[in-house]
Amino acid sequence: MSLPPGFLDELRNRVSISQVVGRKVVWDMRKSNQAKGDWWAPCPFHQEKSASFHVDDRKGYYYCFGCHAKGDALTFLRETENVGFMEAVEILAREAGLPMPERDPRAAERADRRSELASVMDEAVKFYRMQLSMQGGSIARDYIARRGLSAETVSRFEIGWAPDHRQGLYNALVSKGIAPDLIVEAGLCARPDDGGAPYDRFRGRVIFPIRDGRGRAISLGGRSLDPNARAKYLNGPETPLFDKGRNLYNHGPAREACGKGARLVVCEGYMDVIALAQAGFGGAVAPLGTAVTEEQLHLMWRIHDEPVIALDGDTAGMRAALRVIDLALPLLEAGKGLRFALLPGGQDPDDLIKAEGRGAMEKVLATARPMVDLLWHRETDGQVFDSPERRAALDKRLRAAITRIKDPSIRSHYGAEVKRLREELFGFTRTPAPRSEGGAGGFVPFTGKRSGRGRGFVAPPALPLPTTRATLLVAAPDDGVTEHLREALILAILATHPVLIARYEGPLETLRFTDPSHERLSGLMLRLVGLPAGEIAARLSVEADGDLERLFEQPHVRSALATGIRDDAEFAAQCLASDLDKLLALRAWRREVAEAREEIEGLADEGVTWRIAQATQALEKALKPQEAADRATVRAQNGVELDREELERSRAFFDAIDYSRGGRGTRRN
Repeated sequence: MSLPPGFLDELRNRVSISQVVGRKVVWDMRKSNQAKGDWWAPCPFHQEKSASFHVDDRKGYYYCFGCHAKGDALTFLRETENVGFMEAVEILAREAGLPMPERDPRAAERADRRSELASVMDEAVKFYRMQLSMQGGSIARDYIARRGLSAETVSRFEIGWAPDHRQGLYNALVSKGIAPDLIVEAGLCARPDDGGAPYDRFRGRVIFPIRDGRGRAISLGGRSLDPNARAKYLNGPETPLFDKGRNLYNHGPAREACGKGARLVVCEGYMDVIALAQAGFGGAVAPLGTAVTEEQLHLMWRIHDEPVIALDGDTAGMRAALRVIDLALPLLEAGKGLRFALLPGGQDPDDLIKAEGRGAMEKVLATARPMVDLLWHRETDGQVFDSPERRAALDKRLRAAITRIKDPSIRSHYGAEVKRLREELFGFTRTPAPRSEGGAGGFVPFTGKRSGRGRGFVAPPALPLPTTRATLLVAAPDDGVTEHLREALILAILATHPVLIARYEGPLETLRFTDPSHERLSGLMLRLVGLPAGEIAARLSVEADGDLERLFEQPHVRSALATGIRDDAEFAAQCLASDLDKLLALRAWRREVAEAREEIEGLADEGVTWRIAQATQALEKALKPQEAADRATVRAQNGVELDREELERSRAFFDAIDYSRGGRGTRRN
């Protein structure tokens, strides 16, 4: 459902973010300023004792200076309540007394039709549950007893029984006034080829209702008790309600359990889910008669960051696990992964729990292996690598798999782990070979040595790292001093010339400051946008709580302001634009270098060098505006044109700041 323009803004205006967050945190009243809408508390997303979690009521955002969690009221609800976006919108709308917008007529018609179908499904569930308790359901009750299911579990999962009658359900629903077309469209009955009356799809089967994340009955699954049946398990067909590739069995209860700290366990079928839930593993789900799909993977990751795939320990279970790996590799993101628990002796979760109890299942889940282990197992199990050709083939297969990972950080970590496993398998140690005299660039060779642990000798990794890449990385300043100084200078210029705050409101809103006092000053300036410059200056001096005084006491700020910037607003604007350019370019360069470091630890490729080179060029351009010898003006990187006199003043301004010395004094020629 799409929301009309302005609806979310109205919703955020009506609901105070501190009211939403306040239900989950305990405010630090010594640090908070209620009158200004400035709230601080220990972060609800990570364990800490200090109040580093900041909520700004006026801006409607929260930010944690510890774990860097950030967002608005909707984001907070989604993260803490484990709900989807539209569910979070509905929760806030109810709280604000704001009616949800009307949908377009076609969408409303489709929604009404789905509601009718869901009502028909509910009637079918009631019918099958009643049949289980009747005399004809004794065969199903015996089966349920043999599977060890308690009465509470049967009720919780609404298990029923479909008698072996051609039109038992059909006649019961029609007698309640439900149209035959609705019964067929819901997937409960099918029309015969000869055009006769519809017949029941489920006959002689134990019934498992399938509900979506909102708790609506959307389809049924049935387990035949006839050993000669063509299909032991049968699911309802695709309908306007049911898309088996986009739903999970036990989705809603599992999401609730995972929101309270349970792990998400993905198993193969209904009975596995039910057995796990009965044993206390509430976060159990299963795909619906198909291999895991991409949509189901995303659904799992919305419930839990690291689902455990608990598949049967037989050959079919292993094949299913390997299919999940191939599906998941391109979809991996930082913080979103999979673990695999392969059950012993070809058992499924139901078998293991019955044979050895809950503790055995807990142990299997606790020792679930990361996905990279199964990837390695697939490519190496049962093989002998006693020749260079076989080892090269292994490298090729592993490289092909890892390069499918889109996230560069995850790809690099997979590469590093595969290298470690490779060394462990082949049992060689790396010894740096001596460089040629003069220390020229090129590849750093390694020699391989046997250690007796592997199956044959293996050569060093196929992609050693060029020393040119290392040189680029070493050049990265990593102490953060330069960023801190530029942040301070930007804020000092804005505080000195408040009229510039409105002009640079956009960049200021997106800029994240590394120093908490800088972040507070920035937030205060943004709240004062629109006031006269004189009033802004007065409010800053009163409300900055000492942050402004500490800013102007910094030596590099005093040095810069002494160049004449206090008296010339246009010159100050030019310097501000230039320093913003340089700060953003520096941060972009550092991000590229950080990613490159991680990639170099994994799979090296020439794209890494190119990316660093491009980022370095952008940084150099920002730090050193290009000058045309035959022109009277110079265009800075941010598009501002300066004449030669202005350029000299600008240079004098920046030369007054010794960034390399942390801003402690000026440069001396």
